[in-house]
Amino acid sequence: MGKTPLAPTSRCRTGLSPELLAACETLQKYLESDTPLPISPQKAAYTLVLQDWLQLSCHREAAPEAVGGRLAAYRALSPRLLEFILNMADGNGNTALHYSVSHSNFPVVQRLLETGLCNVDKQNKAGYTAIMLTALAATRADNDMATIQQLLQLGDVNAKASQAGQTALMLAVSHGRQDMVRALLACAADVNLQDADGSTALMCACEHGHAEIARLLLATPACHVDLADHDGSTALSIALEAGQNDIAVMLYAHMNFAKPPSPVSDGCAPSPHMTPPGSRQSLARGV
Repeated sequence: MGKTPLAPTSRCRTGLSPELLAACETLQKYLESDTPLPISPQKAAYTLVLQDWLQLSCHREAAPEAVGGRLAAYRALSPRLLEFILNMADGNGNTALHYSVSHSNFPVVQRLLETGLCNVDKQNKAGYTAIMLTALAATRADNDMATIQQLLQLGDVNAKASQAGQTALMLAVSHGRQDMVRALLACAADVNLQDADGSTALMCACEHGHAEIARLLLATPACHVDLADHDGSTALSIALEAGQNDIAVMLYAHMNFAKPPSPVSDGCAPSPHMTPPGSRQSLARGV
């Protein structure tokens, strides 16, 4: 037996239109029923609720107050219904959280996260989660970074995109987002994960010439500088090939001088100003 229709007083308090409220009741019956509902009413209700929710929450200038009010209305009907609508996706697999992050509308992101019901690790059809999109978002207000950190703590910062295997850290590094790199590292992003080609975040920094980001990654104790991709290239060889000699010197110094001295060393360490083997300068000297 399905739930009885909502009382008129409940209808008034929600602030939803009669058509939208009727669609919500249909979806609620679907969620609570052990037997499938007729496809036609169910599909029509889903389409109406989805279109209304996306129009309200997913455009660039979506108002957090309006989104918060709608979330409260859905919660008043049923927390289960709220969770269902909150995680609805469009034809490309994007949810309200995907859109809000990509638009850098973090006040709306905050309202969505406050429900405690967001599936923050849901991938769209391109294979990206909201956390991955956060790596490319811009902060507009001082408290936006606090919302970003909350999102990162709620989900899997080490999830890989389904197509190329990139992580949020790799995306942030490739786009030169030093602030996002810091935030991801603070939330235990793994610097040694490799994408479908075997590339690491450090390799991305070397390829794109992001020296300060490379320095941040190297400062992470677990960073393995000598990892190789599927072509056998390391961060050092990639930096040299890209003509990023400053980064190459940094890597060479890290590999050779950041380690404890060998017990059999005679104490004569080479100068930190030496040129890495294989660099243009060393090749010119015939090294």
